[in-house]
Amino acid sequence: MLIQGNKKGNMKLHEDNTLGSLGSAIGKGLLAGIAATAVMTLSQMIEMKITKRQASDAPVKVAENTAGVKPATPQDKNQLSQELHWSYGTTWGVARGLIGLTGLKGLPATLLHFGAVWGTAIIMLPKHNAAKPINQQEPKDIAIDVLHHSVYAITAGLVYDALDAGSKNERKLNKIAGMLKA
Repeated sequence: MLIQGNKKGNMKLHEDNTLGSLGSAIGKGLLAGIAATAVMTLSQMIEMKITKRQASDAPVKVAENTAGVKPATPQDKNQLSQELHWSYGTTWGVARGLIGLTGLKGLPATLLHFGAVWGTAIIMLPKHNAAKPINQQEPKDIAIDVLHHSVYAITAGLVYDALDAGSKNERKLNKIAGMLKA
């Protein structure tokens, strides 16, 4: 284990390297994506109970259009839809990790991530006949979509930033180093 002080007097437990930083950002992003997908799914379940809206079949329509996948039964369709929803949401967490590598954190990073995720959805889904173009959607439907994608981006941002804040041991070491300087 390498312990080294930096210009601020803080101690680091390891040396950063480019591939290590990339791997760390991707891993933290995947964890943030899983958490964000879980919270977004809960948000959608609550909203669907309130609005009586049926679950979207957009993931299956995109799979049919891009990969020729056709579920044999309604149960298979529901299962494929869930698998694609979770895979897609988890994978978008990687984008949050890459944003983190730029040094952006907090609200600016969350807004950029939201724009990337929602912007892709409003372009990709109509292209694959999985949703109407945004200019043909009802304002209520757009608001619901923005709500869920906001829940996703905010959760991913909070989780990523928490994971990226440094290890508990590193924070302890920095606290001790600060007390020694005083």
